[in-house]
Amino acid sequence: MILMLCGTGDARELAVLLAGRGLPLTASVVTESAAERLTAAGISTITGRLDREGMGLLLQDRGYRAVVDASHPFALEAHANAMQAAAALGLPYFRYERPGLSFAAHPRLVIVHSYEEAALAAKKIKGSVMLTTGGKTLEIFAGQLLGDPEIRLTVRLLPCLDNMEKCLSLGIEQRNVIAMQGPFSREMNEALFRQYGTQVMITKESGAEGSVEEKLRAALDMGLYVILIVRPKLDFTGNGGVYHSFAGLAEAVEAALAVDDGGCAVRQSIKGRVNGGFRNRV
Repeated sequence: MILMLCGTGDARELAVLLAGRGLPLTASVVTESAAERLTAAGISTITGRLDREGMGLLLQDRGYRAVVDASHPFALEAHANAMQAAAALGLPYFRYERPGLSFAAHPRLVIVHSYEEAALAAKKIKGSVMLTTGGKTLEIFAGQLLGDPEIRLTVRLLPCLDNMEKCLSLGIEQRNVIAMQGPFSREMNEALFRQYGTQVMITKESGAEGSVEEKLRAALDMGLYVILIVRPKLDFTGNGGVYHSFAGLAEAVEAALAVDDGGCAVRQSIKGRVNGGFRNRV
């Protein structure tokens, strides 16, 4: 059995692919909505945040034999917890890393390496600032940008209760909260920028699956400043490796579990599921 860290759309696709290849797995997700989408695809789930200790106990108690980390590129805590928990139990750790994007130099594109640096850059530019980096680090931007008479901070984030309560506690006015779930088309991004008179947009380089390019191009073409938080550089340790394609990761997981089984059980499971038409149903 594999424990897989999910939560994004491409992680769901990868989970379905692995299950379709006869690899039994359970998806660990943070939100109920993510769990519902995976359950609808026939994937069993565990909902809630897991710290390193909790993940280690889960791996041990349920007899998991591998960890697949397909969580968001900026989920640094989740990456660290998964790597350390797997290493402590001697389990292989496989990381699926979305292919990144490269952006040419532009006079209104500001590249930064942290949320704090992004907040300070927006404070310097001023104007109507739209934050599109989610609710997890909202307090960093609220601390720097709220209360400045030359800055209007609008936040675009998922419409979940935790985010709404956080906005309220930080003093972000309701009129400045855009509670919507993406991905957003270029046309939708442009409409929102016009509606809120946006002059500065803050985003992070989440990869093609995060619709970053559509958002960034729309903003620059409209004459906005874009503050782009680049993806953190991490050393993904573990004996599983890092993969940028579904097929490569799936083949590596199959090979590792086949070796662990003496080469028999996994292959028999895969053969049985394929012959029974499992692939065709996914």
